[in-house]
Amino acid sequence: MKLLEYEAKQLFAEEGIRVPKGILVSKHEEILLHMDEMPAKVAVKAQVDVGGRGKAGGVLMADRDTVMETARKLFNTTIKGVPVQRILVEERLDIQHEYFVSITIDRAKKQPVILFAETGGMDIEQTAKSSKSAILSVSFCPILPDVPGFLLRELCGNAPADIQKAVNRLYHVFCKKDAILAEINPLVTTPDGVYAADAKLIVDDNSLARQGIAINRDLSDREREAEKHGFSFVELDGTIGVIGNGAGLTMSTLDLIEYYGGKAADFLDVGGGADSERVMYAVRLVASVPTVKVIVVNLLGGITRCDEVAKGIISSGVSVPVIVRIAGTNADEGRKLLSEKGYEMLDTMDLVVKKAVEVVK
Repeated sequence: MKLLEYEAKQLFAEEGIRVPKGILVSKHEEILLHMDEMPAKVAVKAQVDVGGRGKAGGVLMADRDTVMETARKLFNTTIKGVPVQRILVEERLDIQHEYFVSITIDRAKKQPVILFAETGGMDIEQTAKSSKSAILSVSFCPILPDVPGFLLRELCGNAPADIQKAVNRLYHVFCKKDAILAEINPLVTTPDGVYAADAKLIVDDNSLARQGIAINRDLSDREREAEKHGFSFVELDGTIGVIGNGAGLTMSTLDLIEYYGGKAADFLDVGGGADSERVMYAVRLVASVPTVKVIVVNLLGGITRCDEVAKGIISSGVSVPVIVRIAGTNADEGRKLLSEKGYEMLDTMDLVVKKAVEVVK
């Protein structure tokens, strides 16, 4: 789950990473309560979960006289289609130099990897594209409580020693909060020291309960409904609904849809041993996606019984066409049930996907 900037900065500050002084408001009038402590120059920052917020007009500069009007305008703005509901008003730093630091997981090595660049800010993506050597990286054993000193020196080069300390503290946050991404862009030097001018933190969804987070805000209503029933479900932007059992089979179905010129509307893995009720909820959930014009059910019966799958499809009662490929345990019984109700069945994954693409076109 992605945290907003102000939430990430609170956690960074708890670990000793300095952040600018700021106030969080949910309407511009609340700024009046803080005018006595308002710095002469401020940054007014929309707290929205979108990338490229600064370039999209989500970060504005103001002073004590214009901060109210600037905040009012920002509250009446959408940033990449997302309405602004909270604003962070914080002191504008006297920046001497900007750096970039990001910690994520190297899935190939199964280790944390730290990325560092001596230039940070909004154009870091362009920097990475134009000069791959501009961003350095190191990975190391995740059981270590700190980033080894020699790696910090290798990574940060001639940057001030306080930059190395900030990187190490960011690693502490990364580990303690079960993060899959912890990033500061820019990490800046000022006459008063080193500050995290921005903050990004993504917590592993699997650790939310351990982190005391009750609700995953990143989930859509349908994804939340799927979580309640134990499905692995992700909404996409296509027109062909997909239901499979097992991540590999379901992903293969998505790949075939793309190969034959279609676009999947979702990824839904019902898991092993799904009974008729579970399949029924899965079909209804996929059919509720507004863009879905046809549903592909591609299941292999092992511990999952194909007759249970058939009963679930039939009891779903959806009006969207459902094209089925089932094979394995009780497949003949399942096909008979579906045939009696007029469902279209094909023998292979390839054929069922081709047919779905034809239906959409």
